[in-house]
Amino acid sequence: MSYIMQTQNLTKTYGRKDAAKDININIREGEIYGLIGRNGAGKTTIMRMISGLSNPTSGTYSLFGKTGAEMKKMMNKVGVLIEHPGLYPKRSARENLKIKCMAMGVDYKKDNYLDELLRIVGLENVSDKKGAGEFSLGMRQRLGIALALVGEPSMIILDEPINGLDPQGIVEVRHTLAQLRDEKGITIMISSHILEELAKLADSYGIIHEGKLIEQFTNDELMARCGQFVAIKTPDNDGAIKALSGIGITQTRIDEDGVLRVGERLEDSDKMAAAIVKADIPLKELYINSVSLEDYYLSLTGGEHNG
Repeated sequence: MSYIMQTQNLTKTYGRKDAAKDININIREGEIYGLIGRNGAGKTTIMRMISGLSNPTSGTYSLFGKTGAEMKKMMNKVGVLIEHPGLYPKRSARENLKIKCMAMGVDYKKDNYLDELLRIVGLENVSDKKGAGEFSLGMRQRLGIALALVGEPSMIILDEPINGLDPQGIVEVRHTLAQLRDEKGITIMISSHILEELAKLADSYGIIHEGKLIEQFTNDELMARCGQFVAIKTPDNDGAIKALSGIGITQTRIDEDGVLRVGERLEDSDKMAAAIVKADIPLKELYINSVSLEDYYLSLTGGEHNG
């Protein structure tokens, strides 16, 4: 899988303060990339730079393997929704899309183009008599995503698209983004501090803290580090692994703290304990461990849970 976007030491400085410093991000084609960080961590600054809305102080970035003037010619293949969508409140969803098409020189009359955009974001049944100013926040966000899709971009950049939404609105936007990835093959970069929702959607992550990218990892790598697993503490890990293999368990590894992790058949933890004890191996602890994306983020940034 190739990278659709890469940054090289991307930096933005305001006065003496680095809003973003030496950022090196790699986004694979066809994935949803979640940019995680507190408010003010630098997420929006990074997204504004790579979407062409702000010039970096130093560093470079590439899109579709292109840089410089060649890259700028490809910017029409990148849809952007930074902060709140700019909508005409008295205009309908269809009219808002029509205006965006006219501004971009897109033929909105061909092949039911506007109807298809409205269908993709779940607004096909909204009355043309209803102005966008009467929409719920979730509907406005989905219309903003439709506006970002004008011109059939290969990648869209969305800054906090679920911020402030009620649970139903969050689900609607999440389903829309998953559909764009799965059915249209669109690469999506999304920032959020609602980590529980982002964990249901993203394929890869980058953690931004105080203007720096402190870690970047795939969802598979996250699950290997966190996720759910059976944790076993014993003075004889090799013996325990052998005993577990006797009942068909092979997905085991020893972490840096010497704890034996089992990544399969969590419902059989009682059988694991019995197998280890039967092999005359001392068993100090055995429990199911669950570490969320939020837990992992807080462990890296030194933060605390809310509440």
